[in-house]
Amino acid sequence: MNSVATLEKITALCKRRGFIYPSSEIYGGLANVYDFGPLGVELKNNIKRLWWQRFVHRRDDMVGLDASIFMNSKVWEASGHVASFSDPLVECKACHARFRSDDEGFDMDANCPECGEKQGFFDAKQFNLMFKTQIGATQENSSDVYLRPETAQAIFVNFKNILDTTRQSIPFGVAQIGKAFRNEITTGYFIFRMLEFEQMEIEYFIREIDWEKTFDHWQDEIMNWALSVGMKKDNLKFREHDDKERSHYSKKTVDLEYNFDGNFKEIYGLAYRGDYDLKQHKLTFADQQTGESYTPHVIEPSFGLERTILPILLDAYTEDENRIVLKLNPNIAPYKAAVFPLVQNKEEIVKKAREVHQMLITAGIYSAWDHRGNIGKRYLAQDEIGTPYCITIDYDSLEDNAVTIRDRDTTKQERVAIDKLCEYIKSQIVKHEA
Repeated sequence: MNSVATLEKITALCKRRGFIYPSSEIYGGLANVYDFGPLGVELKNNIKRLWWQRFVHRRDDMVGLDASIFMNSKVWEASGHVASFSDPLVECKACHARFRSDDEGFDMDANCPECGEKQGFFDAKQFNLMFKTQIGATQENSSDVYLRPETAQAIFVNFKNILDTTRQSIPFGVAQIGKAFRNEITTGYFIFRMLEFEQMEIEYFIREIDWEKTFDHWQDEIMNWALSVGMKKDNLKFREHDDKERSHYSKKTVDLEYNFDGNFKEIYGLAYRGDYDLKQHKLTFADQQTGESYTPHVIEPSFGLERTILPILLDAYTEDENRIVLKLNPNIAPYKAAVFPLVQNKEEIVKKAREVHQMLITAGIYSAWDHRGNIGKRYLAQDEIGTPYCITIDYDSLEDNAVTIRDRDTTKQERVAIDKLCEYIKSQIVKHEA
């Protein structure tokens, strides 16, 4: 974690600049639910776009899926979620606050973390994490459904459909980005743990004999992705699950953890799920060349979207003399550029600046328009939201048809011809691609 950045600073910046808001704030909010504002949704979409390009469009062994949130409840029964997707829950006898008894640092013999009393806790009970609701016109005629707690099962139950409609063969993967929901007992730490969150997930189908080399490949891919979007290597480490922590069907699971102010917490996971899921759904693969029929094994790389965003913001946050700078990778920055007319009261300058702004938008370079206040304050505002390039149209622009472009990180300025501007910005952004 950046020594300058703190969670309090990041939370304040996100609210102040329109990245992330507390949900339902005018009615007191709702714990662990957040809304992504104008800049936050751009950041999210840019990360998802890059992830999809990297892991789907640039690979011949990958296809995509966008499955519905609701599925037949038999899916969750077959997968084991209805019976066992739960956490051990204890309740304070004094204040009735609830905690996960398996959380690191929780002590059944200690004072209550919430009220400080030492009246003890009730015995642990299993608490199912799935949100349950009903489909039907009346309660009597309704059927139970669940908000999915993960995106993986939708990929497994569509395994046959995907094989029947694509030219894929083992090994191949299916990628999906989508919402998941968990009724978490332990909440907090801003967007790190939310009730509603987005997963970027892959189920990669293989022969059992290939699991170790495939696992190693995806472990490298996970680290390389994290570094490519701006996380610092010193803040990242892999941790392997021990036998007690690992799921019963998994031979190996590792988490990529990020250093949140001295505490390493999971942001991504990689699991060798064996053939458990496809067997639970009674699905097999028939090799058209050999005639062999078998149940493929699965390697699952799982990336949390919000758990991508928070480390990126922490590592990008910099305080440089009198300015705050978000040194975001230009590929994920909400705006790639900002366009300023030097003055507001010179019609020719404002008109030319508008033309430049529209030219960038048309060229696919999403840019901000800002004509308020002096240039210095406009620079500071764009630095704080991570805009990599600021473009000023001044009096000279009317004569030489050029603009002044300023680099966010170095504050260096140079003169660029307007007809070369799009090419210049794109060439600078490409340098930051992984």
